[in-house]
Amino acid sequence: MQQICLSLLCGLGLHLILLCCAEEGLEFPNFDGKDRVLDVNERNYKKALRRFDLLCLFYHEPVPANKGLQKRFQMTELVLELTAQVLENKDIGFGMVDSQRDAKVARKLGLEEVGSLYVFKDDRVIEFDGELSADTLVEFLLDVLEDPVEMINNPMEVRAFERMEEDIRLIGFFKGEDSYYRAFQEASERFQPYIKFFATFDKTVAKHLSLKMNEVNFYEPFMEEPAILPGRPLSEMDIVEFVNQHRRATLRKLRAENMFETWEDDMDGIHIVAFAEEEDPDGYEFLEILKDVARDNTNNPELSIVWIDPDDFPLLTTYWETTFKLDLFRPQIGIVNVTDADSVWLDMSNDEDLPSAEELEDWIEDVLSGRWHWLHRVKVIRRRIRQSDSL
Repeated sequence: MQQICLSLLCGLGLHLILLCCAEEGLEFPNFDGKDRVLDVNERNYKKALRRFDLLCLFYHEPVPANKGLQKRFQMTELVLELTAQVLENKDIGFGMVDSQRDAKVARKLGLEEVGSLYVFKDDRVIEFDGELSADTLVEFLLDVLEDPVEMINNPMEVRAFERMEEDIRLIGFFKGEDSYYRAFQEASERFQPYIKFFATFDKTVAKHLSLKMNEVNFYEPFMEEPAILPGRPLSEMDIVEFVNQHRRATLRKLRAENMFETWEDDMDGIHIVAFAEEEDPDGYEFLEILKDVARDNTNNPELSIVWIDPDDFPLLTTYWETTFKLDLFRPQIGIVNVTDADSVWLDMSNDEDLPSAEELEDWIEDVLSGRWHWLHRVKVIRRRIRQSDSL
């Protein structure tokens, strides 16, 4: 599935390059033809690392002979060139590393996965695992440029923090920068920009958020109450280990900036996937039901639902409808095999009302208890019967 996603998303990146609005002041950038992406090799990679605050390297296979694959490669180059053009004044460098010709450089830099984009910042390497389009990449890199910890100092910033229900986020209360805050800051660098870290030195803010001195709270997406990290004060490794153990949320949203990382984080080869348009009344209602299910099962490590809003991925909607044989104008929930995209979906076609949280939990419990294998087998048998009938 990832290859199909990549080809569609590269097409989106090219579309953004070619799109130009006629209204002055609302003009989308067009590629100006200036080469900004470096051919990084053994002679120049050290200089490139020293030159830029951020260095983004695309690790790729040798340019293919096949014309169709060449076109995809050229589209990837265009996405990088446009991103480099837009961020030209941000001290961000871009380069490409050939996995065959520049194999020594790749080994020295720790590049492992062909087709991936790696971002070098100080002594850290961050792998970009999202949609390779110019707008997504620009937003991702601007986030990487920011400080890994955002300070919360006043009621307005508290309200903004509390509205971020879709994000994993941590917040700690510390005496000041010369305190246990340093361990919190060092831990945040391990997860930037995928997991958001916040801190406050303000007693009023801490009281509002029920934070004690040197305490850190962990907010799982869509949960009303945070988990308190055990122990005070916390070391960097205490925080890192807790985040690694709890970063797979009970309900998580598929996002353009980390879509492949989320998809690769399956549970025994399957995902429970829910499609719901948040702006649609039925989609909104179904999402609220999913939140109730997630909150009731937040302590169940065997449950993780991936929520996909089709409005966020317009170029993939038709593909998903064809692959899964669904109508994505309606909310849907099912089990997807990540290897071959085979799936089984809860039948909601004949119901005027959406399932209740209790009914949805019963169906999910059947899935997790192993009924998925029986459902999958029935589906395969039915498919074979239809194929034989057609013959």
